[in-house]
Amino acid sequence: MDLKNQTAVVTGGSRGLGLGLVEALVDRGARVTVVARTAGDLESVSRRLGVATIAADVTDRAQARRIVSEVRPTILALNAGAPPEMGPLDELSWEAFSNTWENDVKAGLYWIQAALTTPLPRASRVLVGSSGASVGGSPMSGGYACAKRMLWFMANYANKLSSERGLGIRFQTVVPRQMIGGTGTGEAAASAYGAKLGIGVEQYLERFGAPMPPRRFGEHVVTLLTDPRYEDGLAFGVKGDTGISILEGAPA
Repeated sequence: MDLKNQTAVVTGGSRGLGLGLVEALVDRGARVTVVARTAGDLESVSRRLGVATIAADVTDRAQARRIVSEVRPTILALNAGAPPEMGPLDELSWEAFSNTWENDVKAGLYWIQAALTTPLPRASRVLVGSSGASVGGSPMSGGYACAKRMLWFMANYANKLSSERGLGIRFQTVVPRQMIGGTGTGEAAASAYGAKLGIGVEQYLERFGAPMPPRRFGEHVVTLLTDPRYEDGLAFGVKGDTGISILEGAPA
């Protein structure tokens, strides 16, 4: 995929990993629309990068359908999510345990549905953000790991529907394989797990090897979009020291 003049929508693109991806897409000449809740963050990213912005609740089904229908992106990056509430399993309320389901999974469902039913243009790419917790678990973050795995499943379900209906839309899951400092989720998780071990956030993050700041994450995702080796895969891990790995190949 040549990114120049491609139309991209990035949910949660005003901060953290989403912002790193927005910066990388803009540098490649893509026309980017950022969707997020906070008007101040949107104003800042618009002023600095010249992107279009839409203030919206990503868990609002009608908003997802409206934005996808009006913008008709050829790249849809579903990055928005809520940091999990951290704590031992026996201390979490249901509300805390299910927070990621009510935000990340709910938003993922509505935006994937919008991509399929609008539908997006042929050869569009939908990137669904997951987490390394979907592979190894995360015992201090309630339902977070299962929610992130559900997003991965949903991307695969959507691929089957796209194929059955001849839509030509590809859904791919992006799985950061480390906690990332400077992001809400990364800081919350590293703080909780570090405290359990009696070490600080930075010391805990060092356990993952080379850091992967948001902009480097964005560059990895741009590579997924532009390198033909990754065109047909279903799920990809990204990490600071090893780069991109294929976690699930193209469907048989």
